[in-house]
Amino acid sequence: MTVNEIDDVLYPPIEPYATGELLVGDGQRVYWEQSGNPDGKPVVFLHGGPGAGTSPWQRRFFDPERYRIVLFDQRGCGRSTPHASDPAADLRFNTTWHLVGDLELLRRNLGISTWQVFGGSWGSALALAYAQAHPEVVSELVLRGIFTLRRHELEWFYEGGASAIFPDLWEDYLAAIPVLERNHLIDAYHRRLFDPDPAVHRPAALAWTRWEASTLTLRPDPDLVASMTDADAATAFARIENHYFVNAGWFREGQLIDEVDRIRHIPAVIVQGRYDVCTPIMTAWDLHRAWPEAELAVIDDASHSATEPGIAAALRAATDRFAG
Repeated sequence: MTVNEIDDVLYPPIEPYATGELLVGDGQRVYWEQSGNPDGKPVVFLHGGPGAGTSPWQRRFFDPERYRIVLFDQRGCGRSTPHASDPAADLRFNTTWHLVGDLELLRRNLGISTWQVFGGSWGSALALAYAQAHPEVVSELVLRGIFTLRRHELEWFYEGGASAIFPDLWEDYLAAIPVLERNHLIDAYHRRLFDPDPAVHRPAALAWTRWEASTLTLRPDPDLVASMTDADAATAFARIENHYFVNAGWFREGQLIDEVDRIRHIPAVIVQGRYDVCTPIMTAWDLHRAWPEAELAVIDDASHSATEPGIAAALRAATDRFAG
């Protein structure tokens, strides 16, 4: 299912009524936008990656008459600057906790007291981290494709586990790394992605991003792969992801699941594709076991992408229910 085929599932396309750039410090400017009803229930959309940026179709999970919809591009990607595709971009100031701080600054600058937090994939990790840090300002959580950056989650997808399902695609991911460096692929990619020479970092970025883009959906989606492998976007995406992964998201191992007591009272829905290879259901199940109060919706004919029909429909149902 491509973005062009979700018209029967999501709300019609809309345009923002306000856009801007938030100066968040460290020389960073974060793009934000608002759409829907200015007097509606506030919701913030947290994109994946990290480093994927937002897209206009992501406004469509929310009833535009009932929601005040906030999208923003996290540091270094999308329309935020400086862009991580620039070899001179400094990612020292791009961490989970910088993003949590950016979210709070954005909320206060927009005059929002509480908001719903909606996040998928990496966005689910950021949503959990933000809610655990600021539970008093989160009205509900809508989460998809749970990812918490535990070591075995990263090793499954980036060190060889998922190659059991996609051995043909894995060969291309592996080919970017010399044989003698393949025992630690995330680290080997890190050396190439942060080499200042475009002849080194761009091929690595494209291989990293193509591997992920090609495995996000249950059925192949060439349009999705093409959209993610634009050279600049892929470079920013791969660099930011890899930067977060070599640092384990700046989380203590298991932190996001261990600290669910901080958010146990917040109404929540977890939407998870049964055949998600990128963020396997094991993590959503671990989170649900620790947090049974959160509703878990397993979509039996889906993988990871929010554009898959069952996932998109479940996400819209959750936001409709929480709209009030």
